[in-house]
Amino acid sequence: MTKKIAVLPGDGIGPEIVAEAIKVLDWLNSDMNLGLVFENGLIGGAAYDVYGTPFPEQTIALVKQADAILLGAVGGPKWESLDISVRPEKGLLGLRSELQLFSNLRPAILYPQLAGASTLKPEVVSSLDLMIVRELTGGIYFGQPRGIRLLDNGERQGFNTLVYSESEIRRIAHSAFQIARKRNRRLCSVDKANVLECTELWREVVTETGKQYSDVQLSHMYVDNASMQLVRAPKQFDVIVTTNLFGDILSDTAAMLTGSIGMLPSASLDANSKGMYEPIHGSAPDIAGKGIANPLATILSAAMMLHYTFNDIEAAVRIKQAVNDALDASVRTADIYSEGMQKVSTSQMGNAVISALTKR
Repeated sequence: MTKKIAVLPGDGIGPEIVAEAIKVLDWLNSDMNLGLVFENGLIGGAAYDVYGTPFPEQTIALVKQADAILLGAVGGPKWESLDISVRPEKGLLGLRSELQLFSNLRPAILYPQLAGASTLKPEVVSSLDLMIVRELTGGIYFGQPRGIRLLDNGERQGFNTLVYSESEIRRIAHSAFQIARKRNRRLCSVDKANVLECTELWREVVTETGKQYSDVQLSHMYVDNASMQLVRAPKQFDVIVTTNLFGDILSDTAAMLTGSIGMLPSASLDANSKGMYEPIHGSAPDIAGKGIANPLATILSAAMMLHYTFNDIEAAVRIKQAVNDALDASVRTADIYSEGMQKVSTSQMGNAVISALTKR
């Protein structure tokens, strides 16, 4: 059965890291007869340069026809002076909204080989393995009205709207509970219910939904405390579910517990597990074209794609084991390099993963 993957390299280091993920998928495709086919498209600044929009109709048609999307990164200083309506990031937001990719999975896993790269004490982060489930298509990033207006007194005022419907909260709660069932059956819902009515409703609906999952232990935490607890004692968490804005912030905090944001993948799923897969880091324009970016987060995103959209656990596990073996072989890109290791380029790291695959 053919599985069509829309490949959107994007901007900055996006094309470099996506190329390595495709290289790994190509190898597995040949070895395991996965039936993967790839078609490239443009998004972000790269799309704006060609079409004058970060999310052109050609890309919309491509992603709608695809079974899954593999994305690199978007954005960079080249496009920062554009009107906000056509900046590269609008392409990413449009993609999420167009396909209703409401459930964003962001794992934070500390590989034992990289324990020394974390800024926290080893006993605090060793064996860290948590999942943040971020609501992705609602909240303050999409709420209306929004904008910048001129007040009667001549002062400018910026405004955004935080809004969630009960159905939006319920569906992300179901997604998080179901993921918790596959892990250690503990779910922490993060909100600011003591201040924001919108997240007061969030807490109520998550609690109601939890009655259908009596096998999952549900707790609640205010976002300010959650940010502190992630740094103080991150291993207390198994799965965290939270709003779009809070999830954006907390997942980046969790990423740094692992020592490098360059190691962490993500998945964004719709109600039927069609998904977009991307590293959680940005386009890193300062190192674009230098061949030093870490492709492992993108390669691990490809593993998540095989797992969550194509339900091919065996192939996903093979990639994750190969990444682990490559790290055991002491190869490191610059962001995770330490004394005594072998510093390698982006393509050499991809080759190391393929080399590990051939030995399993």
